[in-house]
Amino acid sequence: MDEQEVSGHLRLPAWRRRTAGEHRWPAALAVVAAAVMQLSLPKRLAMPPRFLLPTLEILLLVGLTAADPGRINRRERHLRLTGIVLIAAVSLANMWSAARLVTELLRSKPAAGSAAALIVNGGSIYLTNIIAFALWYWEMDRGGPAARSHGVECYPDFLFPQMSSPDLAPPEWEPAFFDYLYVSFTNATAFSPTDVMPLSRPAKAMMLLQSAVALSTVALVIARAINILQQ
Repeated sequence: MDEQEVSGHLRLPAWRRRTAGEHRWPAALAVVAAAVMQLSLPKRLAMPPRFLLPTLEILLLVGLTAADPGRINRRERHLRLTGIVLIAAVSLANMWSAARLVTELLRSKPAAGSAAALIVNGGSIYLTNIIAFALWYWEMDRGGPAARSHGVECYPDFLFPQMSSPDLAPPEWEPAFFDYLYVSFTNATAFSPTDVMPLSRPAKAMMLLQSAVALSTVALVIARAINILQQ
């Protein structure tokens, strides 16, 4: 590579070139938080056996961290497959709980208990939904965090403002897990994209599914809680 090519490479924004990779701990903390919230749900809302999937999530997380500690930069199929299985476990457990909660709320005499308990349980499912889809977006965009660290995928699944307006961010900026958590949070609260646009069809499908789950959970929990308080 001659001097001109090196100079051009250095002028590329970080999200378009090879970097050291992002740290694993933010995503790991999110997985632990999701497992804790799943375990905090009452037995009637948890997927049986209630300890199976949360335990599997922690074991897979420990395995991933041991195999690729520190920064995520190893592009190996088995590591990515393990990460996808981990996210799928978080999502499966939470969608089961969401379905159970929705079914319960649609009954004439739900077993939800007090309005406070209903809001706490619904809030746990809602927050876990945000974490689960943040993990999916993080793993989906341009082939996942390891692929992004190598800059091998040119076309992003999500368009962040810093990509279209690079003068708004330093040259070393690149999306990390917190950015995808923000995307997931805003999509779950606004039920639509805000400043980050989905570009690929899989990204649009994931955002559509997340909005549907969040909307059904929030609407029914709030409606039932108001009904309980008025009795």
